[in-house]
Amino acid sequence: MATNLQIDDMLITKAVKLGGHRTKKAAVTQALIDYIQHLEQAKIASLFGAIDYDASYDYKQQRARR
Repeated sequence: MATNLQIDDMLITKAVKLGGHRTKKAAVTQALIDYIQHLEQAKIASLFGAIDYDASYDYKQQRARR
C-alpha cells in the first residue's frame, strides 16, 4: 500500500544514519515496529498487580515428569 507522508527531512535523515538503515523506508518501518512494541509493552506493564492468581498453585508440580 503506497502512502505519502510529509516527514521532516532532518528527522528522517538522522533516523537513517543512527539506525544504519539503507533506505528511508527501512528507517520508517523500524520506527513503526519499535513504536508498536513500546505500546504493547506498556499495555502488558499496566496489568501488573491487576491479575489475581491462585496462591496454592505449584508450578514445580506441573514441570515434574510423570
